[in-house]
Amino acid sequence: MPIKIPSDLPAYDVLTNEGVMVMSEDQAMRQDIRPLRIGLLNLMPKKIQTENQFARLIGATPLQIDLSLIRMTEHRTKNTAAEHMAEFYRPFQEVRDQKFDGLIITGAPIEHLEFEDVTYWEEISEVFDWTQTNVHSTFGVCWGGMAMINHFHGVRKHMLDAKAFGCFRHRNLAPSSPFLRGFSDDCVIPVSRWTEMKQAEIDNATGLTTLLGSDEAGPCLVEDKDHRAIYIFNHFEYDSDTLKQEYDRDIDNGTPINVPMNYYPDDDPSCRPQNRWRSHAHLLYGNWINEIYQTTPFDMDQIGS
Repeated sequence: MPIKIPSDLPAYDVLTNEGVMVMSEDQAMRQDIRPLRIGLLNLMPKKIQTENQFARLIGATPLQIDLSLIRMTEHRTKNTAAEHMAEFYRPFQEVRDQKFDGLIITGAPIEHLEFEDVTYWEEISEVFDWTQTNVHSTFGVCWGGMAMINHFHGVRKHMLDAKAFGCFRHRNLAPSSPFLRGFSDDCVIPVSRWTEMKQAEIDNATGLTTLLGSDEAGPCLVEDKDHRAIYIFNHFEYDSDTLKQEYDRDIDNGTPINVPMNYYPDDDPSCRPQNRWRSHAHLLYGNWINEIYQTTPFDMDQIGS
């Protein structure tokens, strides 16, 4: 079944043209089932690109999804039109009394800052606590996952000597996990970050289980049962050319950057990159949606209770 998003959101046409099932408000009203309500707290500067990436993955499941776009209340983006933000996004303070079956918290290009130095740290800490009463399952991505695991468990992020950049093989460390249903023994995942979480510190925290990890890139997917959350530090949601866009941007700006590892054929940036993670990306987000569907209360007022 389709994802329900406004018919004038740019992602509607993008996904329709790709064959993803989408549904307008009018169509959804004619169905006699409760859609899953998923929030996307979008912290990325390129809002529309990020909307497309996550809507593509959660819209590929056989369930009706009602996607709500959320932003930090006081933070103003410089990379997305104000009209788009005003029409499609609601600040967190306006939705804090509502309930959600699922919430995705995206990454943010603020890795160089200590968590407490982020301008909206106080509010996003409030979001993390709010998920425990108002969200059935939370998915923290990259910086969002690092920030959430730090908030609840005190696990620190550590600066890397060089950017982890490219496509890295990850081992399936928990084949019986419902989140990894259908996964191969290993898979390729795009990585783009200057920081890392250390496996030893995750192991020392209570209630955390690492599901995917890489010898080169470290822990990747971590389950936090006590807080009904999973954290992923890498980027299954990336488009085929997202790493290329980042590489080209840095080259154009004169920023020192290595060619992303294992991304271009023969590591040649003049070649078209190949997507080797798409199927596992759909599996992971589909499994997450399925777990929500299987366990969330039908009466949304009971979420968090």
